[in-house]
Amino acid sequence: MSENDIDWELEEGVPQIDDPFIQQYLKGRTSLILEENKQRYDTNFRKALSPTATKACEIVSRICARGLTTEGLIKGNGTRSGHYNSLSHSIRDQVQETDLWRILQRMPKGSLLHAHTENIVDIDHLIDQAFATTGIHLYAPKPLVVEDDQECFYFRYLLREQSSDNVSTLWEATYKPLSLISLQEAASSFPKGGEAGFRDWLKKRFTAVQRQSNHLDDDGIWVTNRSSPAPIYSLLSYEPIFRSCLKQAFAQLAADGISDLELRHEFTIKFTREGSSAAEDDYFKWCRVFQEELQRFRTIEGHDSFGARVIWTASRTLSNKEMSDSMVDCILAKQEYPGIICGFDVVGHGDHCRSLVDLVPILFWFRKQCAEEGTNIPFLFHAGGGLGDEEETGHDLFDAILLGTRRIGEGNSLYKHPLLVELVKEKKILVECCSFSNNARPTNYIQGRPLSVLLSRGVPVSLCSDPRGIGEHGLIGLTAEFWQALQGPDKLDLPGLAMIVENSIRWSCYEDQSAAEWLSDMRGGILGKGLKATRLREWYTNFEKFCEWVTVEFANLDTDD
Repeated sequence: MSENDIDWELEEGVPQIDDPFIQQYLKGRTSLILEENKQRYDTNFRKALSPTATKACEIVSRICARGLTTEGLIKGNGTRSGHYNSLSHSIRDQVQETDLWRILQRMPKGSLLHAHTENIVDIDHLIDQAFATTGIHLYAPKPLVVEDDQECFYFRYLLREQSSDNVSTLWEATYKPLSLISLQEAASSFPKGGEAGFRDWLKKRFTAVQRQSNHLDDDGIWVTNRSSPAPIYSLLSYEPIFRSCLKQAFAQLAADGISDLELRHEFTIKFTREGSSAAEDDYFKWCRVFQEELQRFRTIEGHDSFGARVIWTASRTLSNKEMSDSMVDCILAKQEYPGIICGFDVVGHGDHCRSLVDLVPILFWFRKQCAEEGTNIPFLFHAGGGLGDEEETGHDLFDAILLGTRRIGEGNSLYKHPLLVELVKEKKILVECCSFSNNARPTNYIQGRPLSVLLSRGVPVSLCSDPRGIGEHGLIGLTAEFWQALQGPDKLDLPGLAMIVENSIRWSCYEDQSAAEWLSDMRGGILGKGLKATRLREWYTNFEKFCEWVTVEFANLDTDD
């Protein structure tokens, strides 16, 4: 400030910065900022960072800043202009060559708490396995129209190839509904390019949401998301295909730095053993195969620290009788394979699905049956997944909390409910946030996603990856989620991501626990005495090693970019 300006201020009586009452104001201002900083969700984590971890975090921040300026990957794709989208095909290869991608790919990511079976399966691998497996047939309730992505069809294994007396193919109006046609015959008779065209059509059907979502409303998106599981689940119901896809999914997740998986699986199609045309009456064999493949991956493949459990998932389209049948199957499977089943959920959205409040009576019945059988199957509900104004969507959050859910799947509309936000914090309920992988919505949805809002209000959040159409886009796991969390409008940093990873471990269902044991473990954290505390300590050790690698690998980082 020039001397003339100072003279003018003094003449006019403008207070000076060193005046006592101005200093008092500034002191109060500083105190207010510090007080708010104490409320940050990652405050304690930041305080506990070692010098090495602190240095690594600074390096990552510089790399992020460089990525937003000189690399041009984000700016050139619209983030700066406010039109944020997920990793598009045009920049995906470039992104995977960046320093930031290398760092995040190596980061230990804890648990993946929100994933559906149909979405962790590599679609290309699934289709290859179907063609490589003798005896796979197709059938449909009506002739298939190639252009219609909503028509349903299923796969089934037969010990011997069935020769249908129906001379029509699946693609003709004269096709007899539910007639079984071999996969090879269906492929060769495909009207748009034979087998090559059929493979391409099948892949697009399995990943339909990736192609259609930009012009669908919230209900339409969900309907399209849920249109692909039926044929995928029917293929996965045959033992050899299920084993092969599980093996590959475990390997991809572990390679991405994920140590534990909690998989939501809809038990809607009965399982078929290898070489058998008859479906099983229960899901014991499914659980056994899951257990065997996990054990094989841990021992033979050498990933002894990798774990996986299953959240039994039922469709909200089921009647109470159908729902009770699924619940009984769940209890029986839990009793036979207690280490596999870790929770119960119901999924679905739209006109044909039931709200949680409508399911309350049968859910109470399920809780009673569990108590009588001495089984512990906690609720881990999807709720508040939409961002629209539908009352039912928001009200599901009330029911999920009142019913004692330990986590909320997605919870996108939670931020609209200030009372529920406080209840979630009080009851130690974690939100499984799938902000980026489920961004199959218009751009304005992406800009309005609630991750930052929930974090700023101290809601415990884990960042999850439940991508639609993995085979089409070639990415699986959490690296892409983390990359976008750092580079996108949420402006997270490495300590923030690390805190989110810690949350994923703290809220994992490593073992069966009563409500009291669960809360005790939650509060104890790394200082606790149970398995959860052990996993937290292991992760902190691995995170410190990761930070050491960052400081060595990028010791000569040019910070002038």
